[in-house]
Amino acid sequence: MSSKESEITDDAGREPLLRMSGIVKHFPGVKALDGIDLEVRAGDVHCLLGQNGAGKSTLIKVLAGAHQPDGGTIRWHGEDIRIAGPQDAIDHGIATIYQELDLVDGLTVAENIYLGHERARWGVVARTDANRSAAELLRRLGHPEVGPDVEVGRLPAAGKQIVSMARALSHEAELIVMDEPSAVLDQEEVARLFSVIRELAAQGVAIVYISHRLEEIREIGDRVTVLKDGRTAATGLAAAETPTAEIIRLMTGRSIEYAFPERPERQLGDTVLEVSGLSRPGEFRDVSFTVAAGEVVGLAGLVGSGRSEILETIYGARKAQAGTVSVAGRRLRPGRVGAAVAAGVGLCPEERKSQALVLHESVARNISLASLGRFARGGFVNRRDERRAADDQVRALDVRPADVARHVGTLSGGNQQKVVLARWLLRECRVLALDEPTRGVDVGARTEIYALIRDLAARGIAVVVVSSEIEEVIGLSDRVLVISDGVLLHDGPADEIDEHRVLDMVMEGDAA
Repeated sequence: MSSKESEITDDAGREPLLRMSGIVKHFPGVKALDGIDLEVRAGDVHCLLGQNGAGKSTLIKVLAGAHQPDGGTIRWHGEDIRIAGPQDAIDHGIATIYQELDLVDGLTVAENIYLGHERARWGVVARTDANRSAAELLRRLGHPEVGPDVEVGRLPAAGKQIVSMARALSHEAELIVMDEPSAVLDQEEVARLFSVIRELAAQGVAIVYISHRLEEIREIGDRVTVLKDGRTAATGLAAAETPTAEIIRLMTGRSIEYAFPERPERQLGDTVLEVSGLSRPGEFRDVSFTVAAGEVVGLAGLVGSGRSEILETIYGARKAQAGTVSVAGRRLRPGRVGAAVAAGVGLCPEERKSQALVLHESVARNISLASLGRFARGGFVNRRDERRAADDQVRALDVRPADVARHVGTLSGGNQQKVVLARWLLRECRVLALDEPTRGVDVGARTEIYALIRDLAARGIAVVVVSSEIEEVIGLSDRVLVISDGVLLHDGPADEIDEHRVLDMVMEGDAA
């Protein structure tokens, strides 16, 4: 057992340095924190993880005194406290280093370190004392080369991080919160940062480390707390022992279970779908990409990133403010579902029960909905032809039970999804947009749907897939687009990217 592991074991029965219990925070119209729990022990590096909007920033602002909680308790050294404001947090020994460093470029390193609590004698700033003390703090951090009289604006990003840490230590901080400290650092600078963090932890300083880079957690973390939707999904996990898949499941709320068909080597056809400069205010902006016949293109991103809205705009369910959508060179009229369907665009929406299916109608009727004109005779639907066509699709897709007269609402999730796919196969669509195609589907049916999607592409259909499961997007797609906050960050082959890189990009957002 390592010395660090021994410390964790020995501390298990002791009161943590910090204990936040049931923290609640409301903002107008939203509950940002809904009973968050967090425990941090002296000398630990405690990693705080979660998707954008999970509550990380709000929680650390409560700890920093920038927000007042609406419920819950904060215990510090075993005593309940109220952190009335930022200065109160500092007085307790809690310092926060935000991603956007609050340094003044025009001041020296020493002046920044002691800004707000200047070292003075008889009302006059004692620059010599300040420089000497600053130099000692920088040596403690392992960076004596950062001179106390150097102007901060001349330092690289890594140097500024060190100055921010020195400022925290100048307040005799016992706990330092670091918000995405590696975001602007290169690999060598990150290694030096980690060395400093380890040294601080060895001196008994507790670190709350916030990062979107999961590979860092293994390297620097002792314990992990995962937030999701303003709640604690898990806390106190051993960083070195918790699988990445489990962390992602806790962050996203979904398990990762896949069995993908092999990605075939084939010649793609001509471009079928062309999206150019597509924009909708508040949802996405300037999105451009193409999909060829027989190609599967996946859109990866977090909930709220604009993925579903892009699909619905291509389908005509939303009207773009700018940009164009073309199918086989034919520009579609914006905001017209009928025009999109006529051009050969089909959509399997995220909420199939409420948006795609008529649950009290038969499987046959649900399959024929987009093609009723084929079965109409004198204003009446030829039910025999409708059932025959639906039966062909049910057999082709192995819908179970294979009874087209059965109400579709009685089928399992996987078979309902097959019915929606059958609708667009009957329509002979050229572009098929799939939004969360395996949501609510069991593992067996999931594998079948993966195979069906590959089969659709093999038939020459251009497929666009949206999924919250990063591995699903990569495993199904020939090409992956990464979307964050409505912006297209990446467009490249699926076999040249992995889930960690995607997660890096989507959690960095515009910073990428």
